[in-house]
Amino acid sequence: MKGRRRRLWLQATRRRGLPGGARPAEMYGVCGCCGALRPRYKRLVDNIFPEDPEDGLVKTNMEKLTFYALSAPEKLDRIGAYLSERLIRDVGRHRYGYVCIAMEALDQLLMACHCQSINLFVESFLKMVAKLLESEKPNLQILGTNSFVKFANIEEDTPSYHRSYDFFVSRFSEMCHSSHDDMEIKTKIRMSGIKGLQGVVRKTVNDELQANIWDPQHMDKIVPSLLFNLQHVEEAESRSPSPLQAPEKEKENPAELAERCLRELLGRAAFGNIKNAIKPVLIHLDNHSLWEPKVFAIRCFKIIMYSIQQLLSHLDANSRSAATVRAGIVEVLSEAAVIAATGSVGPTVLEMFNTLLRQLRLSIDYALTGSYDGAISLGTKIIKEHEERMFQEAVIKTIGSFASTLPTYQRSEVILFIMSKVPLPSLHHPMETGKTGENRNRLTQIMLLKSLLQVSTGFQCNNMMSALPSNFLDRLLSTALMEDAEIRLFVLEILISFIDRHGNRHKFSTISTLSDISVLKLKVDKCSRQDTVFMKKHSQQLYRHIYLSCKEETNIQKHYEALYGLLALISIELANEEVVVDLIRLVLAVQDVAQVNEENLPVYNRCALYALGAAYLNLISQLTTVPAFCQHIHEVIETRKKEAPYMLPEDVFVERPRLSQNLDGVVIELLFRQSKISEVLGGSGYNSDRLCLPYIPQLTDEDRLSKRKSIGETISLQVEVESRNSPEKEERVPAEEITYETLKKAIVDSVAVEEQERERRRQVVEKFQKAPFEEIAAHCGARASLLQSKLNQIFEITIRPPPSPSGTITAAYGQPQNHSIPVYEMKFPDLCVY
Repeated sequence: MKGRRRRLWLQATRRRGLPGGARPAEMYGVCGCCGALRPRYKRLVDNIFPEDPEDGLVKTNMEKLTFYALSAPEKLDRIGAYLSERLIRDVGRHRYGYVCIAMEALDQLLMACHCQSINLFVESFLKMVAKLLESEKPNLQILGTNSFVKFANIEEDTPSYHRSYDFFVSRFSEMCHSSHDDMEIKTKIRMSGIKGLQGVVRKTVNDELQANIWDPQHMDKIVPSLLFNLQHVEEAESRSPSPLQAPEKEKENPAELAERCLRELLGRAAFGNIKNAIKPVLIHLDNHSLWEPKVFAIRCFKIIMYSIQQLLSHLDANSRSAATVRAGIVEVLSEAAVIAATGSVGPTVLEMFNTLLRQLRLSIDYALTGSYDGAISLGTKIIKEHEERMFQEAVIKTIGSFASTLPTYQRSEVILFIMSKVPLPSLHHPMETGKTGENRNRLTQIMLLKSLLQVSTGFQCNNMMSALPSNFLDRLLSTALMEDAEIRLFVLEILISFIDRHGNRHKFSTISTLSDISVLKLKVDKCSRQDTVFMKKHSQQLYRHIYLSCKEETNIQKHYEALYGLLALISIELANEEVVVDLIRLVLAVQDVAQVNEENLPVYNRCALYALGAAYLNLISQLTTVPAFCQHIHEVIETRKKEAPYMLPEDVFVERPRLSQNLDGVVIELLFRQSKISEVLGGSGYNSDRLCLPYIPQLTDEDRLSKRKSIGETISLQVEVESRNSPEKEERVPAEEITYETLKKAIVDSVAVEEQERERRRQVVEKFQKAPFEEIAAHCGARASLLQSKLNQIFEITIRPPPSPSGTITAAYGQPQNHSIPVYEMKFPDLCVY
């Protein structure tokens, strides 16, 4: 009997692959002395292991075990516990062949069984995976990770209320940072770590009963681990052994796998979770100083491009960081905006632009004060002005990038918003005084106008009333009269960007008198009804500012090129017969400015005005295609070529202009004559009466406020005017001293008043000739009601009875009061009766 039991024990020992003298722990139980008397599930588990681990899993016995587990699901947890015990024992004895067999069996059981009691089996499975991940052997770590990934792809039928993945998040994150000496092994471990994190996300993200993977404690481990592998893509590529193995290596690249995992992670994030996923990205870029090179940061935010709002908040949080760091953040924003879909940058578009404009203003303050605190003290970080300038340019570029992705209606709102931030000298918009204040105001104006130019570039709007509304145009044109030449140039460029809707701007970048403008291949469309309405409303305002801009002494070649482009584009985009006539009158008035020279302009400015008039009249004559008009313009230009080339753009607008020092004796043959142009155009159907009238600009209070004085002087002038007009300070002003200058001024003012009165009468006549009937009726109705009210006042005065001849009576409080008697009750003397 003893011999028979000995043989049975040896057979069972060989079947399990144990050495002859070894006794498994379970054989010391009640039935441990005989393998045949052990539970069936243990015998089925033992049978799947071959005598030689190299033979692999015994498939027939594995099928029996699977069938048994499906037939008796209540035994599944015991099967898992027993397999777990065997695996832990084999790991301790370094029998890695049997470890691989045990994990393969577990994987097959997981794939086959989805019963109610699988949760306990999963606990055993996760315990075994954790044991493998804790091992120092890379192969065991990779084996455990692969099993976990297979488990993560299984959709369980029953929920789990107590399962925890904290250990796996920590361990997989640690594997992502592996620094193994062998490059190939390190790559495999890192890829396993990334796959493990991907499996954890897949397993937990859609199950509300699982641990919340979006908690900061998990995101702070997962996201930096993925970014770490993304960051080392260049290192991995530079160490690839040979081009022949490139396809294999591309598959084993941790950077590509990390990018796919990060995309999947952010793709599964809900609106409330995205913040927790993006915050670790920003912290990682800060800690590793990755804003300044910006290449890696751009790559990250191309993956998470819908996180722009979080990046804006991060820019505010880094307001006092170095300019290079802030510039890196802003340029990342710019690159991310390029790939954003139209209108998808977020629900608060204006808030985004407000953030960028606020950063722009802060940068100006930093550059002026030299420190982040406004005052330099010990320990204060000194700011480099060129770095702040670089940051400002980056902000302006980003504003343009954002605006280019917006639809037209949102772009219009952004344009109005930026214009409202431009500081202007106005009674309603006080500005900072003093040298520092003036510098700050000037820099702010320039930077905001640069931003506005970026937004307006490429802006396409069929209706000019929508593109240039009154409130925007008024504020923009008020800056066109500032003394600062750079500001005026920006205003002209902005107007050109709005008006140029057919891409003709670059064709007028050079001022010239072409004999045939067909070589320019201009795109000309008929002026629409909406554009006609716009010009009726705003044309005089535009002409006035163009005329006054031409008279500025500080103009350079760029200003005249911009003025020429503006005149040309108005003629192409917004012109009808009335606009053409007004533009010709305007240019002839500019020629008179150069000829009379009341402003004492330098010689270059006078020659530039002559050349500007010649170039524009040459253009407009060919656009109108009136032969006699073209002939007159051509004759004057040819005469100038022979006798006065300094009055043509080819000699003026060059690097070394050839000028004449004597411009006072210009003969009439060198000038474009208004009478001649009126005659030739009147014969072709144009309004000759209007052409005969010289153009006289209407100066407004807004023009006087914006012009001729610095910002500080303008403010002091406003305060003085307000104080004089205030009712609290009505003091007797001493009589003004009459001098020769005051008399001269009075005479000049009276002439100007007469000219303005003549122009006003002409406009009234023109209005009654061309205005719609409804507008005339409304105007006359208002005048009639005003006239009637005046007549009623007069009638009251004339009908009121005269004072009584009988004297006065005493009113209340002892005051004498006249007593009136009706006429029919009055007694007249006898001499008055006939």
